Amino acid sequence: MSAAPPPFGSFVAAGAAVGRLVVQPRMGFSDPRAMRTGLARTRAATATTVGTLTIDSYTRVGDLAGARAAVDEGARLNGYPIATHPRAVTRSLLDSVLAADFPVQVRHGSSRPEAIIRALTTAGLDATEGGPVSYCLPYGRTPLRESVSAWSQGCELLAGSARPGGVPHLESFGGCLLGQLCPPGLLVAMSVLECLFFARHGLRSVSLSYAQQTDPDQDEEAVRALRRLAAEFLPAGIDHHVVLYTYMGVYPRTEHGATRLLESSARLAVRAGAQRLLVKTTAEAHRIPTVEENVRALETAAAAAALAGRPPSPAPDADSEVYQEARTLIEAVLGLHPDLSRALLTAFERGLLDVPFCLHPDNAGRSRSFIDPAGRLRWSRTGSMPIRADTSADTTELTSSGLLVALNHVAERYDRTAAPQPVG
Repeated sequence: MSAAPPPFGSFVAAGAAVGRLVVQPRMGFSDPRAMRTGLARTRAATATTVGTLTIDSYTRVGDLAGARAAVDEGARLNGYPIATHPRAVTRSLLDSVLAADFPVQVRHGSSRPEAIIRALTTAGLDATEGGPVSYCLPYGRTPLRESVSAWSQGCELLAGSARPGGVPHLESFGGCLLGQLCPPGLLVAMSVLECLFFARHGLRSVSLSYAQQTDPDQDEEAVRALRRLAAEFLPAGIDHHVVLYTYMGVYPRTEHGATRLLESSARLAVRAGAQRLLVKTTAEAHRIPTVEENVRALETAAAAAALAGRPPSPAPDADSEVYQEARTLIEAVLGLHPDLSRALLTAFERGLLDVPFCLHPDNAGRSRSFIDPAGRLRWSRTGSMPIRADTSADTTELTSSGLLVALNHVAERYDRTAAPQPVG
């Protein structure tokens, strides 16, 4: 490898210091040569970028035998099987790509991350993402108790892998519970709680995520609340930044609509003070994007952010609706037990945290949300959570057709003025 990359958090901070939004793809290929090409093209993009190794589905669920069989058969997987390819293979694909100007993060989706973390650290990487709740509830039926235990061990493995000059980094996926239709207060609270969990298990560098939702003003309020709450709750000395995800729900089908949505996320990141952006491509609604489509998305987002310019210095943030709701949820959980692992489990057992439309057995399932006429996400039911539902909400149970309309709300809005022919 060439010169060792700086700590992941430091690289993002350096970009922010000179007014550059760091942009990052979701990219993973099973073939090491294709993966190396993807990383090299990401590094060469006209943007300030970090690389991504997205992990395949077999490895995510711990089916390493299935991953090995697929690799032996030469099958194309939907990501890089980092725990199956020999360490030398992964080190070779990173050689001269992982560098002082190009850190690489491993993204996966596993509720039991130990094998993935062992593999990435032995390959010379030290940045990944996930969380005990956010990589459990949306992805399967792993008991939450098992995920919390596994992530405790995973955090300690990652924290213990620090090399000289390195600072292992862990990003919470908490801002993306199910991708959509979750009001921002819960997303913000979960990001803060998971990063507190990481810090209590030895991590000194973290990032807090937020996934773009249905209303730009509400999203800006949420990112600002997330930044403020991170400063208020994370221990002193913990390096942290906010990462925004371009909309994670049903994506526009037209190229024009998809591009407009990506550009809006880049402007939101700049306006609200997020320092890193996970992009999506114009192919998102149709298939796995190519390397070229990922590079185009990175450059489109970087250009939109540059055109947005630096926002004016904001006045001190008021106690917004999202801030108040998120703070209430955070304090309710932290008041349950000094051990955050136990507090998170108790919070879900009692329904003090309750993800709408989430079918996981450990989620109470009594909360519901809706999109109000202005486009903002609101609570129609909050179950046992210590927050209020919107009193103006229609109390009629959401029908399947109503849910489909809500799920397609963003895609249809951005496609409405787009060209008539979809891509693909």
